[in-house]
Amino acid sequence: MRDTRGVSDRTPADRTIAVWDLPLRLWHWALAASVLAAWFTPTVYDSLHRIVGYTVIGLLAFRLVWGFWGSRYSRFRMIGVRLRAAPFYLWNLRRGITGRYIGLNPAGTLMLVALLVALAVSAITGALSVTVTFFGVWWIEDTHAYASDAVIVLVVLHIVGVVLMGMLQRQNLVRAMITGRKRIRGHS
Repeated sequence: MRDTRGVSDRTPADRTIAVWDLPLRLWHWALAASVLAAWFTPTVYDSLHRIVGYTVIGLLAFRLVWGFWGSRYSRFRMIGVRLRAAPFYLWNLRRGITGRYIGLNPAGTLMLVALLVALAVSAITGALSVTVTFFGVWWIEDTHAYASDAVIVLVVLHIVGVVLMGMLQRQNLVRAMITGRKRIRGHS
């Protein structure tokens, strides 16, 4: 007997499955808004920039917890497998071979890890740079600047990847991150 929890009762061509839970979706969009706000506020609105930076640290802490205790597709349990599969997956993408993944595909997993690491480095060095001990320390400031630039580059790559993958798979991945549901094929 097949497990149909979370699968809607629509026709097989347009059935959907619950993938991204509400806490994960709220986290994703709150993080996106925070990164955007952080990018436009340094040196002009330092207080807001600092608040947004601390918000990012809180959001990263939540994601770490949710990666171990959240719902099925929020957990980190497949990260190692998907990261090992990422080079082969990216190689196959050159030929339009995407495979089908309910949760993150290997490229998405690689992007998740890269963004979380870059955000952590950016947020932590940003927080350190306003302490008495590390204020004005060149390598903290440089690391914060480089990590922040890396975050923006990764965000742009993430958006391009989502758009391209959505086109290749004929799936609205942005809507999936809003509704939490992805269309599935081949399940009757």
